[in-house]
Amino acid sequence: VEETGLQIGETAPDFTLTNMQGEPMTLSDYRGSKVILNFWASWCGPCRSEMPDMQKFYEATLDDYIEVLAVNLTHFERQREHVDEFVEEFGLTFPIPLDEENEQYDAYEVLTIPTTYFIDEDGVIQAKHLGPMTYDFMEDTLAAMP
Repeated sequence: VEETGLQIGETAPDFTLTNMQGEPMTLSDYRGSKVILNFWASWCGPCRSEMPDMQKFYEATLDDYIEVLAVNLTHFERQREHVDEFVEEFGLTFPIPLDEENEQYDAYEVLTIPTTYFIDEDGVIQAKHLGPMTYDFMEDTLAAMP
């Protein structure tokens, strides 16, 4: 039986959120790929600092069954437009689910942002990182996953 939870070795809690285009996205649809599940907000300085590296990493690993899902904590945004402006400013092309009701913020116990979970092909959490990431950090963390 799969144990769902937030610890290393547990299955990441599944969720469906709407993306910026208004389409539903479900975490378990990404089984078969490694997933970098990131939680961020447009006003968060450390989030701003890691986004260029996340975009670069996403582009570099498009063919490697690695997905970047950057969940915007929309509930904490002053205006929804700030999310659009942020995405445009950084030229982000990875999927951005919107957590408008704080459901995943609560489910994933996000205390500081950015918070990132590294999830394997089977949906199991292999690593968790608090604070901004660099390209090399993402590469090293994924390489270290079983």
